[in-house]
Amino acid sequence: MLTLLAANMAPLMFGSLVVFLLIGFPVAFSLAACGLFYAGVGIELGLMPASLMQALPLRIVGIMQNDTLLAIPFFTFMGLILERSGMAEDLLDTIGQLFGPIRGGLAYAVIFVGAMLAATTGVVAASVISMGLISLPIMLRHGYDRRVASGVIAASGTLAQIIPPSLVLIVMADQLGQSVDDLYRGAFVPAFLLTGLYIVYVMVISVVRPQWVPAMPRTTRTAPGDTRATGGTSRGKLVWRVAFVLIPPLALIFLVLGTIFLGIATPTEGGAMGAVGALAMAIVRRRLDLRLLRQAMESTTRLSCFVLFILIGSTVFSLAFQAVDGPQWVEHLLTALPGGTLGFLIVVNLLVFVLAFFLDFFELAFIVIPLLAPVAAALGIDLVWFGVLLAVNMQTSFMHPPFGFALFYLRSVAPDREYADAVTGQRIAPVTIGQIYRGAIPFVLIQLAMVALIIAFPGLVSSGGEATTKIDADAALRQMQADQNAADAAQEDPMKALKEAVEADRKVQPK
Repeated sequence: MLTLLAANMAPLMFGSLVVFLLIGFPVAFSLAACGLFYAGVGIELGLMPASLMQALPLRIVGIMQNDTLLAIPFFTFMGLILERSGMAEDLLDTIGQLFGPIRGGLAYAVIFVGAMLAATTGVVAASVISMGLISLPIMLRHGYDRRVASGVIAASGTLAQIIPPSLVLIVMADQLGQSVDDLYRGAFVPAFLLTGLYIVYVMVISVVRPQWVPAMPRTTRTAPGDTRATGGTSRGKLVWRVAFVLIPPLALIFLVLGTIFLGIATPTEGGAMGAVGALAMAIVRRRLDLRLLRQAMESTTRLSCFVLFILIGSTVFSLAFQAVDGPQWVEHLLTALPGGTLGFLIVVNLLVFVLAFFLDFFELAFIVIPLLAPVAAALGIDLVWFGVLLAVNMQTSFMHPPFGFALFYLRSVAPDREYADAVTGQRIAPVTIGQIYRGAIPFVLIQLAMVALIIAFPGLVSSGGEATTKIDADAALRQMQADQNAADAAQEDPMKALKEAVEADRKVQPK
């Protein structure tokens, strides 16, 4: 019995983690509990030396010293300040006036504003909630189909996951050992191609089902209390408003992403400049007060602690998982798949797609990516390309019925009972959860089509294409063999192996 347990420790460890997560136990504590429990079992069975656990405090200190993770609170704070200072409302109001007179115009406006918010906030919750509060009442007022309206809003909000400065790309870069700016460059074309596919979908709807996406009248009020006209008499006023509303966020986008892409600033420095820029914009608009500042700081602290605790838990789990030869188990499991690299990519993407029904992108990034990255490297897959591919796939975790977080965010702000419209006074029927789910399905399919396009045309990722063959598979296998030799050495001289591992960690800090 003990021999059987020792031989199957890695799959038992992974299976136990899945059970904990399905029960609903917090992810960070599930990871840490599984890691500590199986570390104790491994020590009792002689599979790992007790002294190996002395590396755990050093790993946690290494997390605290990781400069890359500083970008997360900076970008989160920037996004919350911009969202709560009214920038999203101003953008949607202005762009809605530009596109409103054409069929599907409001849907186009939501997609464009969602992309701009994604490029300035990087926070999915902020984007979906803002767009739901501002645009959904306007779309319902003008007779948009509830499925189309809810699907466009939820999908546009999830663009914040793939358009830089995405928080998930920062986490992916850290877990893959790649630089954040490389993943930002790699995700640039796929992100905006995905935005284009959303626009094409609305175009098709406007031709096939024009009654679902009606045009707005030329003279209308797009928001409560707003009596501006979009007709010819106010065109000069509208041009001035477009310039005033669009130039500041575009300048902020260049300040953050432009400096990163040009190599002038690191992602952490870019995030810091973005946070300062967001504060400046809020001050200029006279919308910054202590209440807004406190709310943004509290939300930023909450999200940062959430990420940090998951990362600490995943470190505990990873240390024990490596000690029981978990990486070798995963490697043998995935490299034996038929179809070689293509078979690996298909199975991995199916796995991530299914897990996304139950886990959000942070949990997927911290649990699944560390297991898949060594196998991808051994197969000669460029890790930047691989990271962008999985980031697009993990975007579906926000849109999956019934557990998609974007759908929950939208449900929280969508009307759940009949109400009187604030502008027209007409009675508006509620938006049901079934309509939200049905509206999300076409966009999930579009996201999966984007995954297939990246696999079929790897050059869409700036470091993809020919770069996918640049990794020396033999060198990767030699490195994995060296890791195995190090684990064997730990059995003979634990303290010496521990010192060597600490020294290696210091030399291989994330960029």
